[in-house]
Amino acid sequence: MTKPQSISVTAPVNEDLPKEKFDELEGFIDEMETTKGALIAILHKAQSIFGYLPRDVQLFVARKLGIPGAEVFGVVSFYSYFTTKPRGKHTISVCMGTACFVRGADKIIEGLKEKLNVESNEITEDGLFTLKDVRCIGACGLAPVVMVDDKVFGRVKENELDDIIEKYRS
Repeated sequence: MTKPQSISVTAPVNEDLPKEKFDELEGFIDEMETTKGALIAILHKAQSIFGYLPRDVQLFVARKLGIPGAEVFGVVSFYSYFTTKPRGKHTISVCMGTACFVRGADKIIEGLKEKLNVESNEITEDGLFTLKDVRCIGACGLAPVVMVDDKVFGRVKENELDDIIEKYRS
């Protein structure tokens, strides 16, 4: 598995997963000097192309690399960065670690669920937000912490949630 196999793998027929995206992913893999140890990098690229890693994409990667689909699924399911479901344009993550929880993260996430009309790990009806509860963001001194995409909001209070949401609506 040192050099990408020059085999052509047929992309699955799926309206939500256009052939052009599979072609882009295949081009990325084919241009790699080696695929040895590159599964995670390939999955990152695949998720950036498709927005998530549905079964068809995972199987495509497995076939392209000549590895079992179970191996690809094992990596996808192990790392929390990867998702098998579509995400909203913006991901709102609420830290539920000990420091954040003690300082009211449970009220923050409940407030967001109500304001967005969505449960944890679901996408809003308009496709704009995905709400996630996460174990720890690593900013305990700023508890409770909310992260929208890559921006960290610290010492969040319930009355600030509307302002945070509105920053990403426009």
